This record gives sequence, C-alpha cells and structure tokens, in this order.
Amino acid sequence: MAKSTTAYVCQSCGAAHGKWSGRCEACGAWNSLIEEAVGTPGGLEAPKTGTKTRAGTVDFSPLDSAEPPPPRLSTGIDELDRVFGGGIARSSAVLVGGDPGIGKSTLLLQAAASMAKTGVKCVYISGEEAVSQIQGRARRLGVTNAPVQLAAETDLRSILKALKASSPELIVIDSVQTLWSDSLEAAPGSVAQVRACAQELTRFAKKTGAAVILVGHVTKDGQIAGPRVLEHMVDAVFYFEGERGHQFRILRSVKNRFGPTDEIGVFEMGELGLTPARDPSALFLAGSEAEASGRAVFAAMEGSRPVLAEVQALAGQEAAGNPRRSIVGWDSARLSMLLAVFDARCGLRFGMRDVYLSVTGGYRIAEPAGDLAAAAALASALLDKPFPSGSVFFGEVALSGAIRPVGRIEPRLREAARLGFSRAFVPGGAPDTVDGMAVHGLSRLQDLVDVLGGDSG
Repeated sequence: MAKSTTAYVCQSCGAAHGKWSGRCEACGAWNSLIEEAVGTPGGLEAPKTGTKTRAGTVDFSPLDSAEPPPPRLSTGIDELDRVFGGGIARSSAVLVGGDPGIGKSTLLLQAAASMAKTGVKCVYISGEEAVSQIQGRARRLGVTNAPVQLAAETDLRSILKALKASSPELIVIDSVQTLWSDSLEAAPGSVAQVRACAQELTRFAKKTGAAVILVGHVTKDGQIAGPRVLEHMVDAVFYFEGERGHQFRILRSVKNRFGPTDEIGVFEMGELGLTPARDPSALFLAGSEAEASGRAVFAAMEGSRPVLAEVQALAGQEAAGNPRRSIVGWDSARLSMLLAVFDARCGLRFGMRDVYLSVTGGYRIAEPAGDLAAAAALASALLDKPFPSGSVFFGEVALSGAIRPVGRIEPRLREAARLGFSRAFVPGGAPDTVDGMAVHGLSRLQDLVDVLGGDSG
C-alpha cells in the first residue's frame, strides 16, 4: 500500500484541505473538517505507485446504433417497479435514503423476498443488524419462506470476496455508511470510507451484471449523508419520505439513468409491512372537511402520475409583535412571496396575523403549480369563506399577480374528475370542460379573490 498522508476532509461535501479551519471553504459548513489519512485514491484495486499498466482499447459506437435496452429485474411490487422505470436494471447501482425508521429496510427486504421467490438470486447484507434481527423482521412480514441469503458484515474486502463466490443477481447493502475498507485508515462512515466503498460496489455491479442497492443515512437537513459525489457515482437515487404518524410512505426518484425522474411510488404501512397504495390521491384528501374555510385541493403531477393533495391554511387574529409563519409540506420562501403578492396586488393583508399552512398527510409540494392552491387556502382562511365544494386548483402565481400556465393540464383535470370534483380553477387557456367538470380560467390572483366575493375586511 502506498504511503499515507493526512488531510482535513469536510464531512459534508468531501473537499480536502491542507490545514484545519473552522469553516469549509468549498461548501461553507462549520466544524466539519476531520483529519483523515489519505492513501491510494483508487480503492482496493488501485495500481501500486510506480507500476505501469497496459492501456486497453476503446470501442466507439455510432449515435444511431440500435443498442438494446438494459435487461430488467421485476421486483413484483408495482409501485416499486414504477419508480425504477419498469424494474431494476441489471448492472446498476441504486442509492436509497430516508429518515431512520421510515421503512427502508422493510421495503427492500420485501422486494428481495418477492424477487427471490421468482428465481432471482438475492443477497441481503446488513452492517447495522444481526442476522437474527433480520430473520425476526422477515417473520413479521411473512416472508421467511423466500430463499434470500442473509449476512451481517461491514468489512468490504470480505463482502466482495463472498459476492464473487456466490454470484448473486440482486445485492442489498444496509447501509453504506457502516462499511469500511482496510485500504484506508479513516473511520467507518467518514467521507473517504463512504466514497471508496461505494466506488468498489458500483464497480462490482458493472463488472458482474448484478444490481446493487445501497441504503444511505440522511442528515438532519434530509440529504443523504456523505459526499455529494456519492450521488453522482450511482445510477439512481431514491428518497423514502413520510411521517411516522401517517400510514403511507412515498418513494421519490430524484435521479434515474434508466427511467423517469420525479416519479413516485406510494405505499401504505400495515402490520404485514408496506403494500402499494391502490388510490394514492384518496390518501391525501380529507373529505370530511369539505365545507371548511381555509381548505383547497391541489392537482399535482409526480412524474407521469397525477396526485391530488389537500392544502389547509389558518390566519390568526392581528396582534402586536412578530407574526408567526408556520409551514408544513411547502416552501417557506414561496409563502412569503404569496403573502406579499396578496398585499400588493389584491389588498389582502396578512402582515400582523399569524399564518399557518399545511399540506395534509405528510405530502410535500415541490412544483410551482401549487401556488394557486396555497393562495386559495390562504384567501379562504383570511376571509373565512369556503370555496364551492368540489373545487380543485393549480397554477403558478407571478409577482405581478398573474396566473401563469403550467404543464400537463389535462391529466390533472382528468384525475380530479375521476375523484368526483365538479369544478377547477386553473390558468387561462384550458378547455372549458373535461369529463363533465367545469373549468374556470383565471388570469390574475384578484380573479381568485373575486370568486370568494370578499375583500381585505
């Protein structure tokens, strides 16, 4: 092994520094520099210093060549296959992150068991639990009859040796932060160890044709722990989201070289583990509060799937002091923008009122099309007047107060009509009716306030 030197490595972004400082110059994180030994950067199979290697040949293909698509391994779980883009691609490396206890290990054990029953050779390796603990979870899930091979190991060299001997088709590593390589002197979970271990496992997947799924821890900000290069090394990155108090979970695709991004899979947590949700839109709606003020239903698009979610708002009484702004499931910056537009363009003043806005069910709105639904909930809460029952909203609000068009209008409207909504408030230019549902085009935010027939009071 080459002679090791030391460097101060940022545990947030992976940048190496020659000397310690309180703040990382690359990402701005404070107190994140840890002294680590830096050895051969290539990992376990890097060539020794001073050795010569023979250059291989590179075969080029024309742009119009008909290359076959990568073969897929079906998980047997419809929602999971949807997120993967039709099944797990062979020779792929996948990174799955999520909060502790959200159900990552449960879902992957279920998927491995389902695939093993169809003849796929599956290996599940845990660095956090003993084999007996995994077997106990399998008994609770009712999948003990699946021929999944289990192991509890953290030594990367031992893991790779065992994998080469058994030649599995699917490998689950839970989690990548627990692995360590003896070619590095850094502690397990450090930036150097995570990067080296992920690189070796990705290389193994490309060489052998096996699909490797890496489970990753997340930071308090919700990002996968370790260097950002970790997400660039793998072929797909999925985040497992949800609130522990709710029965459903969302698997969201943020990167996928073999399928669509921004696709989601919705699962319900039950006594027998996670099951695919039959009607995701119905999970996010609270129909018992249909006539309440401060409520609006948003027609969102998640990849190719339309999903309806409910937005609720509450405006408190005016009081002295700093008003409170509490947001769950939406961007606080967009809320501040909407309140300013209401004040400047519509005369609705929230200035000294406490404002609370929540997307029910733990769903998170990420697209700008949610502006109009949030605005509808806020205006209804301030004026204490509900919108007509059976209303759905979507559209982007500009700083000028204009309602801007958004994409995929017709799929959103068809999903709302399927669930029994009778009217939609959308940007102008949409068809007048869709599947019997009346569609009202709005050009400015003031048009939305006029529907309520109110003013700032």
